[in-house]
Amino acid sequence: MRIKNAGRWLPGFVALAAIWGNSFFFIKVAVGSLHPLQVSFGRMAVGTLTLLVALAVGRKALPRDPRLWGHFQVASVVLTTLPFTLFAYGEQYVSSVVASIWNATTPLCTLAFTLLLRTERATRSRVAGLGLGFAGVMVVLGVWQPLGGGQLAGSLACFAAAMCYGVGGAYLGRFVTGRRTEPAVVLATGQLLSGTAQLAVLTLLAGVPLVDTTVPAAVWWSMLALGGLGTGTAYLLLYWVQVRAGVTTTSTVTYLLPVFAALSGVLVLGEALTWNQPVGAVVILAAIALTQGVPFRRGRRREAVAAEPGDRREERRL
Repeated sequence: MRIKNAGRWLPGFVALAAIWGNSFFFIKVAVGSLHPLQVSFGRMAVGTLTLLVALAVGRKALPRDPRLWGHFQVASVVLTTLPFTLFAYGEQYVSSVVASIWNATTPLCTLAFTLLLRTERATRSRVAGLGLGFAGVMVVLGVWQPLGGGQLAGSLACFAAAMCYGVGGAYLGRFVTGRRTEPAVVLATGQLLSGTAQLAVLTLLAGVPLVDTTVPAAVWWSMLALGGLGTGTAYLLLYWVQVRAGVTTTSTVTYLLPVFAALSGVLVLGEALTWNQPVGAVVILAAIALTQGVPFRRGRRREAVAAEPGDRREERRL
């Protein structure tokens, strides 16, 4: 997908980055009073209700294809059930900014799995951009600083969640978003409905109540925002952008999340921001441009032109 076509998907891409970036703030507030499974189930339930309303307003029906519902179940495990719970667990020990930085490793995982499933073709500039992005994430994280105790466990949980997103993004591109028979809102609703059912069962089996009515009002507002925006609206945008931009391009949205997470985490939660985090963010933004084929020098333009026919075939397939 060439950068000149960005006008088709860039507005939704930026909106998705802003919503998901601030989701880490809402998770941090909620997990201070709720069990990680309650946070996961609550955001899924609110998100599903949001999309069911959108489905009713648009007078659209849920899909009837049983194979598609099977794909929803698989996608929900790696895109919602596991990662939502892992991020909620991780943010008990790390800041919302650090959690968003780990989330920014998602494109590296997505690229590996899209290559494995052969849903997209990797150009040299795309691979180089992902590598540069990984370096930027490491700078923001400050890997030279030792991690121990709960902080290490929290970071590993967040990284495992990012790996789940990588698998899920590749799976969506291979089995779900390539379909032309259902609009994005139908696909997103089906997936969230499947994930909500999964989390309801897991939460009850773990002996955790689905809802805790004793939490402060701030937690309720955070859950509503996390579910309505960070889950319902965001997953609708995810499907919309992925259909237009492709799996790997859409996965680079995670590079922007630390920027939005840092704004809310530092300004509202008072989390610390060290020198390496904004420096790493600049590297990450450069990586995004590189993955989109921006010609930093004339030599890059030749590669972008050479890759154009494959990109067009990729766009038609999506």
